[in-house]
Amino acid sequence: MAGLKPTELLIIVAILLVLFGSTQIPKLARSLGQAQKEFKAGLDEGVKETEET
Repeated sequence: MAGLKPTELLIIVAILLVLFGSTQIPKLARSLGQAQKEFKAGLDEGVKETEET
């Protein structure tokens, strides 16, 4: 994952837990997943449009 070492990843997770709390993390992950899904769909749509022209 972007060249992160395990200790760096652990520090990031700890900071996220402190900032957002354990109840907000699943909501945040779900919204990030939905945003990624919509972004990919938009990219696919753009590729289809450019191939048609």
